[in-house]
Amino acid sequence: MARSEQDLLSTEIVNRGIESSGPNAGSLTFSVRVRRRLPDFLQSVNLKYVKLGYHYLINHGIYLATIPVLVLVFSAEVGSLSREELWKKLWEDACHDLASVLSFFAVFVFTVSVYFMSRPRSIYLIDFACYRPNDDLKVTKDQFIELARASGKFDEGSLEFKKRILKSSGIGDETYVPKSIMSNENSATMKEGRLEASTVMFGALDELFEKTRVRPKDVGVLVVNCSIFNPTPSLSAMIINHYKMRGNILSYNLGGMGCSAGIIAVDLARDMLQANRNNYAVVVSTEMVGYNWYPGKDRSMLVPNCFFRMGCSAVLLSNRRRDYRRAKYRLEHLVRTHKGADDRSFRSIYQEEDEQGFKGIKVSKDLMEVGGDALKTNITTLGPLVLPFSEQLLFFATLIWRHFFGENKSKASLSSSPKPYIPDYKLAFEHFCVHAASKTVLDELQKNLEFGDKNMEASRMTLHRFGNTSSSSIWYELAYLEAKERVKRGDRIWQIAFGSGFKCNSVVWRSMRRVRKPSRNNPWLDCIDRYPVALN
Repeated sequence: MARSEQDLLSTEIVNRGIESSGPNAGSLTFSVRVRRRLPDFLQSVNLKYVKLGYHYLINHGIYLATIPVLVLVFSAEVGSLSREELWKKLWEDACHDLASVLSFFAVFVFTVSVYFMSRPRSIYLIDFACYRPNDDLKVTKDQFIELARASGKFDEGSLEFKKRILKSSGIGDETYVPKSIMSNENSATMKEGRLEASTVMFGALDELFEKTRVRPKDVGVLVVNCSIFNPTPSLSAMIINHYKMRGNILSYNLGGMGCSAGIIAVDLARDMLQANRNNYAVVVSTEMVGYNWYPGKDRSMLVPNCFFRMGCSAVLLSNRRRDYRRAKYRLEHLVRTHKGADDRSFRSIYQEEDEQGFKGIKVSKDLMEVGGDALKTNITTLGPLVLPFSEQLLFFATLIWRHFFGENKSKASLSSSPKPYIPDYKLAFEHFCVHAASKTVLDELQKNLEFGDKNMEASRMTLHRFGNTSSSSIWYELAYLEAKERVKRGDRIWQIAFGSGFKCNSVVWRSMRRVRKPSRNNPWLDCIDRYPVALN
Protein backbone atom coordinates (compact mmCIF):
# COMPACT_ATOMS: atom_id res chain seq x y z
CA MET A 1 0.00 0.00 0.00
CA ALA A 2 1.31 3.46 -0.91
CA ARG A 3 2.47 5.73 1.89
CA SER A 4 -0.12 8.40 1.01
CA GLU A 5 -2.91 5.79 1.23
CA GLN A 6 -1.69 4.59 4.63
CA ASP A 7 -1.76 8.14 5.97
CA LEU A 8 -5.51 8.30 5.33
CA LEU A 9 -6.22 5.26 7.53
CA SER A 10 -6.61 5.14 11.31
CA THR A 11 -7.16 2.14 13.57
CA GLU A 12 -8.77 1.65 16.96
CA ILE A 13 -9.48 -1.36 19.19
CA VAL A 14 -13.18 -1.66 20.07
CA ASN A 15 -14.46 -3.58 23.10
CA ARG A 16 -17.50 -5.53 21.86
CA GLY A 17 -18.42 -6.83 25.33
CA ILE A 18 -18.99 -10.40 26.48
CA GLU A 19 -19.79 -12.94 23.79
CA SER A 20 -23.25 -14.43 24.45
CA SER A 21 -22.98 -17.53 22.27
CA GLY A 22 -20.57 -19.64 20.27
CA PRO A 23 -17.22 -21.21 21.27
CA ASN A 24 -16.10 -17.97 23.00
CA ALA A 25 -19.26 -17.55 25.10
CA GLY A 26 -18.64 -15.75 28.38
CA SER A 27 -15.36 -14.15 27.33
CA LEU A 28 -14.51 -10.58 26.34
CA THR A 29 -14.21 -9.97 22.59
CA PHE A 30 -12.42 -7.19 20.77
CA SER A 31 -12.31 -6.03 17.17
CA VAL A 32 -9.94 -3.77 15.25
CA ARG A 33 -11.73 -0.98 13.37
CA VAL A 34 -10.00 0.63 10.40
CA ARG A 35 -11.30 4.04 9.38
CA ARG A 36 -10.51 6.40 6.55
CA ARG A 37 -9.65 9.86 7.81
CA LEU A 38 -10.13 13.19 6.14
CA PRO A 39 -7.08 13.97 4.00
CA ASP A 40 -4.83 16.73 5.35
CA PHE A 41 -6.29 19.13 2.82
CA LEU A 42 -4.41 22.13 4.16
CA GLN A 43 -1.19 20.49 2.98
CA SER A 44 -2.40 20.10 -0.61
CA VAL A 45 -4.05 23.40 -1.50
CA ASN A 46 -4.69 23.91 -5.20
CA LEU A 47 -3.51 27.31 -6.39
CA LYS A 48 -6.44 27.80 -8.78
CA TYR A 49 -8.95 27.90 -5.91
CA VAL A 50 -6.91 30.59 -4.16
CA LYS A 51 -6.99 32.56 -7.43
CA LEU A 52 -10.77 32.12 -7.56
CA GLY A 53 -11.11 33.54 -4.06
CA TYR A 54 -8.93 36.54 -4.93
CA HIS A 55 -11.03 37.04 -8.08
CA TYR A 56 -14.15 37.34 -5.91
CA LEU A 57 -12.32 39.72 -3.59
CA ILE A 58 -11.20 42.03 -6.39
CA ASN A 59 -14.68 42.11 -7.94
CA HIS A 60 -16.22 43.27 -4.68
CA GLY A 61 -13.33 45.41 -3.46
CA ILE A 62 -12.59 47.59 -6.50
CA TYR A 63 -14.21 50.62 -4.91
CA LEU A 64 -12.21 50.17 -1.71
CA ALA A 65 -9.04 50.17 -3.81
CA THR A 66 -9.78 53.27 -5.93
CA ILE A 67 -11.65 55.60 -3.58
CA PRO A 68 -8.78 55.98 -1.04
CA VAL A 69 -6.41 56.92 -3.91
CA LEU A 70 -8.79 59.61 -5.18
CA VAL A 71 -9.27 60.97 -1.67
CA LEU A 72 -5.50 61.10 -1.17
CA VAL A 73 -4.91 63.03 -4.41
CA PHE A 74 -7.73 65.46 -3.63
CA SER A 75 -6.47 65.99 -0.06
CA ALA A 76 -2.95 66.70 -1.29
CA GLU A 77 -4.24 69.32 -3.74
CA VAL A 78 -6.57 71.00 -1.27
CA GLY A 79 -4.14 70.76 1.64
CA SER A 80 -1.74 73.23 -0.01
CA LEU A 81 -4.35 76.02 0.16
CA SER A 82 -5.62 77.95 3.17
CA ARG A 83 -9.35 78.12 3.86
CA GLU A 84 -9.62 81.68 2.51
CA GLU A 85 -7.65 80.82 -0.62
CA LEU A 86 -9.76 77.72 -1.19
CA TRP A 87 -13.09 79.59 -1.02
CA LYS A 88 -11.73 82.42 -3.16
CA LYS A 89 -10.55 79.97 -5.82
CA LEU A 90 -13.88 78.11 -5.84
CA TRP A 91 -15.89 81.36 -6.10
CA GLU A 92 -13.77 82.76 -8.91
CA ASP A 93 -13.90 79.50 -10.88
CA ALA A 94 -17.66 79.27 -10.38
CA CYS A 95 -18.19 82.84 -11.56
CA HIS A 96 -16.02 82.53 -14.67
CA ASP A 97 -17.02 78.99 -15.70
CA LEU A 98 -20.49 78.28 -14.33
CA ALA A 99 -21.24 75.78 -17.09
CA SER A 100 -18.22 73.62 -16.14
CA VAL A 101 -19.20 73.66 -12.47
CA LEU A 102 -22.76 72.61 -13.21
CA SER A 103 -21.57 69.92 -15.61
CA PHE A 104 -19.16 68.56 -13.02
CA PHE A 105 -21.86 68.55 -10.36
CA ALA A 106 -24.30 66.75 -12.70
CA VAL A 107 -21.71 64.09 -13.58
CA PHE A 108 -20.90 63.65 -9.89
CA VAL A 109 -24.56 63.19 -8.92
CA PHE A 110 -25.12 60.80 -11.83
CA THR A 111 -22.06 58.69 -10.90
CA VAL A 112 -23.07 58.45 -7.24
CA SER A 113 -26.64 57.53 -8.21
CA VAL A 114 -25.50 54.80 -10.59
CA TYR A 115 -23.20 53.37 -7.91
CA PHE A 116 -25.91 53.15 -5.25
CA MET A 117 -28.49 51.79 -7.72
CA SER A 118 -26.21 49.13 -9.23
CA ARG A 119 -24.53 47.75 -6.13
CA PRO A 120 -26.04 44.57 -4.65
CA ARG A 121 -28.74 45.13 -2.06
CA SER A 122 -27.97 44.13 1.48
CA ILE A 123 -29.72 40.90 2.49
CA TYR A 124 -30.86 40.82 6.11
CA LEU A 125 -31.80 37.83 8.22
CA ILE A 126 -34.75 39.05 10.30
CA ASP A 127 -35.07 35.89 12.40
CA PHE A 128 -35.26 32.11 12.16
CA ALA A 129 -37.03 29.22 13.88
CA CYS A 130 -36.14 25.58 14.53
CA TYR A 131 -38.84 22.99 15.14
CA ARG A 132 -38.69 20.95 18.34
CA PRO A 133 -40.96 17.87 18.17
CA ASN A 134 -43.19 16.75 21.02
CA ASP A 135 -41.66 14.71 23.80
CA ASP A 136 -43.68 11.61 22.85
CA LEU A 137 -41.36 11.30 19.82
CA LYS A 138 -38.20 11.43 21.93
CA VAL A 139 -36.11 8.25 22.10
CA THR A 140 -32.93 7.15 23.84
CA LYS A 141 -30.30 5.11 21.99
CA ASP A 142 -31.50 1.93 23.75
CA GLN A 143 -35.13 2.69 22.91
CA PHE A 144 -34.12 3.29 19.31
CA ILE A 145 -32.64 -0.22 19.10
CA GLU A 146 -35.65 -1.78 20.84
CA LEU A 147 -38.05 -0.03 18.45
CA ALA A 148 -36.04 -1.35 15.51
CA ARG A 149 -36.14 -4.85 17.03
CA ALA A 150 -39.89 -4.65 17.73
CA SER A 151 -40.61 -3.62 14.14
CA GLY A 152 -39.42 -7.06 12.99
CA LYS A 153 -37.60 -5.57 10.00
CA PHE A 154 -34.02 -6.22 11.14
CA ASP A 155 -32.04 -9.35 12.05
CA GLU A 156 -29.78 -9.49 15.10
CA GLY A 157 -26.66 -8.81 13.05
CA SER A 158 -28.11 -5.55 11.74
CA LEU A 159 -29.29 -4.53 15.20
CA GLU A 160 -25.86 -5.20 16.68
CA PHE A 161 -24.28 -3.13 13.90
CA LYS A 162 -26.65 -0.23 14.63
CA LYS A 163 -25.86 -0.48 18.32
CA ARG A 164 -22.11 -0.17 17.68
CA ILE A 165 -22.64 2.79 15.34
CA LEU A 166 -24.83 4.61 17.86
CA LYS A 167 -22.33 4.04 20.67
CA SER A 168 -19.64 6.05 18.87
CA SER A 169 -21.96 8.42 16.98
CA GLY A 170 -21.95 11.38 19.37
CA ILE A 171 -25.77 11.24 19.48
CA GLY A 172 -27.44 11.54 22.90
CA ASP A 173 -30.60 10.14 24.45
CA GLU A 174 -33.06 12.93 23.60
CA THR A 175 -33.37 12.86 19.81
CA TYR A 176 -36.67 12.59 17.92
CA VAL A 177 -38.00 10.06 15.42
CA PRO A 178 -41.41 9.93 13.67
CA LYS A 179 -44.05 7.49 14.83
CA SER A 180 -44.10 5.81 11.43
CA ILE A 181 -40.79 4.00 12.04
CA MET A 182 -42.04 2.67 15.37
CA SER A 183 -44.52 0.31 13.70
CA ASN A 184 -43.96 -2.89 11.73
CA GLU A 185 -45.68 -1.41 8.68
CA ASN A 186 -44.03 0.32 5.73
CA SER A 187 -43.07 3.87 6.78
CA ALA A 188 -41.91 5.01 3.32
CA THR A 189 -45.38 5.91 2.06
CA MET A 190 -46.62 9.19 0.61
CA LYS A 191 -49.19 9.46 3.39
CA GLU A 192 -46.60 9.17 6.17
CA GLY A 193 -44.19 11.43 4.29
CA ARG A 194 -46.80 14.18 3.95
CA LEU A 195 -47.80 13.81 7.60
CA GLU A 196 -44.21 14.20 8.80
CA ALA A 197 -43.59 17.08 6.37
CA SER A 198 -46.64 19.03 7.50
CA THR A 199 -45.75 18.46 11.16
CA VAL A 200 -42.20 19.79 11.01
CA MET A 201 -42.64 22.49 8.34
CA PHE A 202 -45.81 24.05 9.73
CA GLY A 203 -44.38 23.83 13.25
CA ALA A 204 -41.27 25.80 12.24
CA LEU A 205 -43.21 28.32 10.12
CA ASP A 206 -45.84 28.99 12.80
CA GLU A 207 -43.02 29.86 15.17
CA LEU A 208 -41.25 32.04 12.57
CA PHE A 209 -44.34 34.09 11.73
CA GLU A 210 -45.08 34.53 15.42
CA LYS A 211 -41.54 35.73 16.19
CA THR A 212 -41.28 38.15 13.26
CA ARG A 213 -44.93 39.31 13.16
CA VAL A 214 -44.85 38.97 9.40
CA ARG A 215 -48.01 37.77 7.69
CA PRO A 216 -47.68 34.83 5.26
CA LYS A 217 -49.27 36.99 2.55
CA ASP A 218 -46.37 39.46 2.84
CA VAL A 219 -43.83 36.84 1.72
CA GLY A 220 -42.78 37.29 -1.92
CA VAL A 221 -40.26 34.41 -2.24
CA LEU A 222 -40.49 30.87 -0.85
CA VAL A 223 -37.70 28.29 -1.15
CA VAL A 224 -38.07 24.78 0.30
CA ASN A 225 -35.35 22.14 0.29
CA CYS A 226 -35.86 18.48 1.14
CA SER A 227 -33.55 15.91 -0.40
CA ILE A 228 -35.48 12.61 -0.33
CA PHE A 229 -39.20 13.36 -0.11
CA ASN A 230 -40.45 15.23 -3.20
CA PRO A 231 -44.21 14.69 -3.68
CA THR A 232 -46.60 16.19 -6.22
CA PRO A 233 -47.86 18.82 -5.46
CA SER A 234 -44.54 19.97 -4.02
CA LEU A 235 -43.71 20.80 -0.42
CA SER A 236 -43.65 24.50 -1.31
CA ALA A 237 -47.17 24.12 -2.70
CA MET A 238 -48.23 22.47 0.59
CA ILE A 239 -47.01 25.55 2.47
CA ILE A 240 -48.71 27.99 0.07
CA ASN A 241 -51.97 26.06 0.40
CA HIS A 242 -51.79 25.84 4.19
CA TYR A 243 -51.03 29.53 4.77
CA LYS A 244 -53.09 30.83 1.80
CA MET A 245 -50.15 32.82 0.45
CA ARG A 246 -50.52 35.31 -2.38
CA GLY A 247 -50.89 34.17 -5.97
CA ASN A 248 -47.79 35.90 -7.39
CA ILE A 249 -45.35 34.39 -4.87
CA LEU A 250 -42.08 33.08 -6.37
CA SER A 251 -41.86 29.52 -5.04
CA TYR A 252 -39.11 26.94 -5.51
CA ASN A 253 -38.68 23.35 -4.33
CA LEU A 254 -35.13 21.91 -4.20
CA GLY A 255 -34.80 18.11 -4.09
CA GLY A 256 -32.00 15.55 -4.04
CA MET A 257 -29.33 18.06 -3.00
CA GLY A 258 -28.32 16.55 0.34
CA CYS A 259 -27.39 18.09 3.67
CA SER A 260 -25.80 21.20 2.14
CA ALA A 261 -29.01 22.24 0.37
CA GLY A 262 -29.97 24.72 3.10
CA ILE A 263 -27.17 27.06 2.02
CA ILE A 264 -28.08 26.52 -1.64
CA ALA A 265 -31.63 27.58 -0.76
CA VAL A 266 -30.29 30.74 0.91
CA ASP A 267 -28.26 31.47 -2.24
CA LEU A 268 -31.36 31.12 -4.42
CA ALA A 269 -33.40 33.32 -2.08
CA ARG A 270 -30.63 35.94 -2.18
CA ASP A 271 -30.67 35.99 -6.00
CA MET A 272 -34.45 36.38 -6.00
CA LEU A 273 -34.28 39.25 -3.51
CA GLN A 274 -31.62 40.98 -5.60
CA ALA A 275 -34.01 40.92 -8.56
CA ASN A 276 -37.17 41.88 -6.62
CA ARG A 277 -37.12 45.04 -4.50
CA ASN A 278 -38.74 45.44 -1.08
CA ASN A 279 -39.52 41.79 -0.50
CA TYR A 280 -39.44 39.05 2.10
CA ALA A 281 -38.10 35.55 1.40
CA VAL A 282 -38.69 32.44 3.51
CA VAL A 283 -36.28 29.49 3.34
CA VAL A 284 -37.46 26.15 4.76
CA SER A 285 -34.91 23.34 5.23
CA THR A 286 -35.89 19.83 6.32
CA GLU A 287 -35.65 16.09 5.71
CA MET A 288 -38.19 13.29 6.11
CA VAL A 289 -36.76 10.57 8.36
CA GLY A 290 -39.62 8.08 8.02
CA TYR A 291 -39.71 8.21 4.23
CA ASN A 292 -35.96 7.57 4.15
CA TRP A 293 -36.10 4.66 6.64
CA TYR A 294 -34.19 1.65 5.30
CA PRO A 295 -35.50 -1.80 6.42
CA GLY A 296 -32.84 -3.99 4.78
CA LYS A 297 -29.53 -5.62 5.75
CA ASP A 298 -26.93 -3.70 3.71
CA ARG A 299 -24.71 -2.09 6.36
CA SER A 300 -23.65 0.82 4.17
CA MET A 301 -27.35 1.68 3.89
CA LEU A 302 -28.06 1.18 7.61
CA VAL A 303 -25.74 4.04 8.60
CA PRO A 304 -28.22 6.86 7.71
CA ASN A 305 -30.85 5.16 9.93
CA CYS A 306 -28.54 5.63 12.90
CA PHE A 307 -27.79 9.33 12.42
CA PHE A 308 -30.77 11.12 10.87
CA ARG A 309 -33.45 12.56 13.15
CA MET A 310 -36.50 14.83 12.85
CA GLY A 311 -35.91 18.54 12.40
CA CYS A 312 -36.79 21.61 10.34
CA SER A 313 -35.70 25.24 10.15
CA ALA A 314 -37.45 28.30 8.71
CA VAL A 315 -35.53 31.51 7.95
CA LEU A 316 -36.93 34.96 7.08
CA LEU A 317 -34.75 37.11 4.79
CA SER A 318 -35.40 40.67 3.63
CA ASN A 319 -33.90 43.23 1.24
CA ARG A 320 -35.90 46.16 2.64
CA ARG A 321 -33.71 48.95 4.04
CA ARG A 322 -36.25 49.67 6.75
CA ASP A 323 -35.50 46.20 8.24
CA TYR A 324 -31.92 47.23 9.03
CA ARG A 325 -32.71 48.04 12.66
CA ARG A 326 -34.68 44.93 13.53
CA ALA A 327 -32.58 42.38 11.61
CA LYS A 328 -30.38 39.97 13.52
CA TYR A 329 -27.77 39.30 10.81
CA ARG A 330 -26.58 40.55 7.43
CA LEU A 331 -25.42 38.19 4.69
CA GLU A 332 -21.72 38.80 3.96
CA HIS A 333 -20.43 35.97 1.74
CA LEU A 334 -21.67 32.74 0.21
CA VAL A 335 -19.34 30.24 -1.51
CA ARG A 336 -20.50 27.01 -3.17
CA THR A 337 -18.37 24.04 -4.26
CA HIS A 338 -19.58 21.12 -6.40
CA LYS A 339 -17.47 18.02 -7.10
CA GLY A 340 -20.09 16.16 -9.14
CA ALA A 341 -17.83 15.92 -12.20
CA ASP A 342 -15.75 13.32 -10.34
CA ASP A 343 -17.32 9.82 -10.38
CA ARG A 344 -16.20 8.92 -6.85
CA SER A 345 -17.65 12.14 -5.49
CA PHE A 346 -20.88 11.66 -7.42
CA ARG A 347 -21.44 8.13 -6.03
CA SER A 348 -20.15 8.74 -2.48
CA ILE A 349 -23.76 9.15 -1.25
CA TYR A 350 -26.10 7.33 -3.60
CA GLN A 351 -29.76 6.34 -3.42
CA GLU A 352 -30.52 2.90 -4.86
CA GLU A 353 -32.12 -0.49 -4.15
CA ASP A 354 -30.28 -3.26 -2.35
CA GLU A 355 -30.28 -6.95 -3.34
CA GLN A 356 -33.66 -7.43 -1.65
CA GLY A 357 -35.19 -4.51 -3.53
CA PHE A 358 -35.30 -2.16 -0.52
CA LYS A 359 -34.60 1.50 -1.30
CA GLY A 360 -31.95 3.29 0.74
CA ILE A 361 -29.02 5.72 0.82
CA LYS A 362 -25.68 4.00 0.29
CA VAL A 363 -22.69 5.63 1.98
CA SER A 364 -19.36 4.95 0.26
CA LYS A 365 -16.12 4.17 2.08
CA ASP A 366 -14.57 7.03 0.09
CA LEU A 367 -16.87 9.58 1.73
CA MET A 368 -14.29 11.00 4.15
CA GLU A 369 -11.69 11.49 1.43
CA VAL A 370 -14.22 12.96 -1.00
CA GLY A 371 -15.58 15.28 1.68
CA GLY A 372 -12.09 16.45 2.57
CA ASP A 373 -11.36 17.36 -1.04
CA ALA A 374 -14.60 19.37 -1.35
CA LEU A 375 -13.96 21.10 1.96
CA LYS A 376 -10.41 21.98 0.92
CA THR A 377 -11.68 23.64 -2.25
CA ASN A 378 -14.41 25.53 -0.45
CA ILE A 379 -12.33 27.02 2.35
CA THR A 380 -9.50 27.86 -0.03
CA THR A 381 -11.94 29.92 -2.12
CA LEU A 382 -13.49 31.50 0.97
CA GLY A 383 -10.15 32.39 2.60
CA PRO A 384 -9.29 35.54 0.56
CA LEU A 385 -12.77 36.93 1.23
CA VAL A 386 -12.65 36.67 5.01
CA LEU A 387 -9.11 36.24 6.34
CA PRO A 388 -7.20 39.28 7.69
CA PHE A 389 -4.59 40.66 5.30
CA SER A 390 -1.72 39.39 7.46
CA GLU A 391 -3.04 35.82 7.28
CA GLN A 392 -3.62 36.08 3.54
CA LEU A 393 -0.10 37.39 2.97
CA LEU A 394 1.58 34.60 4.95
CA PHE A 395 -0.59 31.91 3.41
CA PHE A 396 -0.19 33.17 -0.14
CA ALA A 397 3.57 33.68 0.22
CA THR A 398 4.17 30.11 1.43
CA LEU A 399 1.86 28.78 -1.27
CA ILE A 400 3.77 30.61 -4.00
CA TRP A 401 7.08 29.43 -2.54
CA ARG A 402 5.96 25.82 -2.64
CA HIS A 403 4.50 26.25 -6.11
CA PHE A 404 7.73 27.53 -7.66
CA PHE A 405 10.44 26.06 -5.42
CA GLY A 406 8.83 22.97 -3.92
CA GLU A 407 8.13 20.99 -7.10
CA ASN A 408 11.23 18.77 -6.92
CA LYS A 409 9.96 15.22 -7.02
CA SER A 410 12.92 13.58 -5.31
CA LYS A 411 12.25 11.95 -1.99
CA ALA A 412 14.86 14.05 -0.23
CA SER A 413 13.28 17.23 -1.50
CA LEU A 414 9.77 16.11 -0.54
CA SER A 415 10.81 15.21 2.97
CA SER A 416 12.59 18.50 3.54
CA SER A 417 10.07 20.83 1.84
CA PRO A 418 8.45 23.21 4.35
CA LYS A 419 4.80 22.79 5.23
CA PRO A 420 2.52 25.59 4.01
CA TYR A 421 1.33 28.16 6.51
CA ILE A 422 -2.08 27.11 7.82
CA PRO A 423 -4.39 30.17 8.01
CA ASP A 424 -6.02 30.78 11.36
CA TYR A 425 -9.72 30.94 10.52
CA LYS A 426 -10.43 31.81 14.14
CA LEU A 427 -9.17 35.32 13.27
CA ALA A 428 -11.86 35.62 10.58
CA PHE A 429 -14.87 34.39 12.57
CA GLU A 430 -16.13 34.52 16.14
CA HIS A 431 -18.53 31.58 15.80
CA PHE A 432 -18.62 28.34 13.81
CA CYS A 433 -21.65 26.27 12.80
CA VAL A 434 -20.32 23.10 11.14
CA HIS A 435 -22.92 20.64 9.84
CA ALA A 436 -23.42 18.05 12.58
CA ALA A 437 -23.01 14.98 10.37
CA SER A 438 -21.28 12.62 12.83
CA LYS A 439 -18.73 12.62 15.62
CA THR A 440 -16.04 11.22 13.29
CA VAL A 441 -16.50 14.02 10.76
CA LEU A 442 -16.44 16.70 13.46
CA ASP A 443 -13.30 15.17 15.01
CA GLU A 444 -11.43 15.26 11.71
CA LEU A 445 -12.58 18.78 10.88
CA GLN A 446 -11.48 20.04 14.27
CA LYS A 447 -8.08 18.40 13.85
CA ASN A 448 -7.44 19.68 10.32
CA LEU A 449 -8.63 23.23 10.91
CA GLU A 450 -6.97 23.37 14.34
CA PHE A 451 -10.17 24.45 16.08
CA GLY A 452 -10.55 24.45 19.84
CA ASP A 453 -13.30 22.63 21.72
CA LYS A 454 -15.16 25.93 22.15
CA ASN A 455 -15.25 26.47 18.38
CA MET A 456 -16.89 23.06 17.83
CA GLU A 457 -19.17 23.17 20.85
CA ALA A 458 -22.33 24.24 19.02
CA SER A 459 -21.92 21.47 16.42
CA ARG A 460 -21.18 18.72 18.95
CA MET A 461 -24.00 19.71 21.28
CA THR A 462 -26.48 19.88 18.39
CA LEU A 463 -25.46 16.38 17.29
CA HIS A 464 -25.86 15.16 20.88
CA ARG A 465 -29.25 16.80 21.51
CA PHE A 466 -30.98 16.60 18.11
CA GLY A 467 -28.89 14.18 16.01
CA ASN A 468 -28.19 14.83 12.34
CA THR A 469 -31.16 16.92 11.18
CA SER A 470 -29.67 17.24 7.68
CA SER A 471 -29.71 20.71 6.10
CA SER A 472 -31.36 22.33 9.14
CA SER A 473 -28.59 21.35 11.60
CA ILE A 474 -26.59 24.58 11.08
CA TRP A 475 -29.61 26.57 12.29
CA TYR A 476 -29.99 24.47 15.46
CA GLU A 477 -26.32 25.30 16.08
CA LEU A 478 -26.93 29.03 15.66
CA ALA A 479 -29.93 28.71 17.99
CA TYR A 480 -27.57 27.14 20.55
CA LEU A 481 -25.20 30.11 20.33
CA GLU A 482 -28.12 32.51 20.79
CA ALA A 483 -29.46 30.57 23.77
CA LYS A 484 -26.00 30.85 25.34
CA GLU A 485 -26.00 34.63 24.64
CA ARG A 486 -22.67 34.41 22.84
CA VAL A 487 -23.58 36.43 19.73
CA LYS A 488 -22.50 40.07 20.07
CA ARG A 489 -22.87 43.01 17.69
CA GLY A 490 -20.40 42.74 14.80
CA ASP A 491 -19.66 39.04 15.34
CA ARG A 492 -19.10 36.95 12.22
CA ILE A 493 -20.71 33.51 11.96
CA TRP A 494 -19.47 30.84 9.57
CA GLN A 495 -21.99 28.16 8.60
CA ILE A 496 -20.55 25.31 6.56
CA ALA A 497 -22.38 22.22 5.29
CA PHE A 498 -21.64 19.32 2.97
CA GLY A 499 -23.77 16.69 1.28
CA SER A 500 -24.40 14.39 -1.66
CA GLY A 501 -23.19 15.33 -5.10
CA PHE A 502 -20.61 15.91 -3.57
CA LYS A 503 -21.08 19.50 -2.41
CA CYS A 504 -19.57 21.75 0.25
CA ASN A 505 -21.07 25.20 0.84
CA SER A 506 -20.28 28.11 3.16
CA VAL A 507 -22.24 31.16 4.21
CA VAL A 508 -20.98 34.02 6.38
CA TRP A 509 -23.26 36.25 8.47
CA ARG A 510 -22.47 39.40 10.46
CA SER A 511 -24.47 40.10 13.62
CA MET A 512 -26.33 43.42 13.52
CA ARG A 513 -26.86 43.56 17.27
CA ARG A 514 -26.32 41.67 20.46
CA VAL A 515 -28.68 38.70 20.59
CA ARG A 516 -30.24 38.27 24.00
CA LYS A 517 -31.29 34.90 25.38
CA PRO A 518 -34.78 34.26 23.98
CA SER A 519 -37.57 33.78 26.48
CA ARG A 520 -39.49 31.45 24.14
CA ASN A 521 -39.42 29.91 20.66
CA ASN A 522 -35.96 28.41 20.91
CA PRO A 523 -35.42 24.61 20.71
CA TRP A 524 -32.77 24.74 23.47
CA LEU A 525 -34.68 26.59 26.17
CA ASP A 526 -35.70 23.50 28.14
CA CYS A 527 -32.15 22.11 28.33
CA ILE A 528 -29.61 24.88 27.63
CA ASP A 529 -28.49 25.05 31.26
CA ARG A 530 -27.37 21.40 31.06
CA TYR A 531 -25.10 22.09 28.08
CA PRO A 532 -22.32 21.69 27.19
CA VAL A 533 -22.20 18.08 28.36
CA ALA A 534 -19.09 15.93 28.57
CA LEU A 535 -18.79 13.54 25.62
CA ASN A 536 -16.91 10.25 25.59
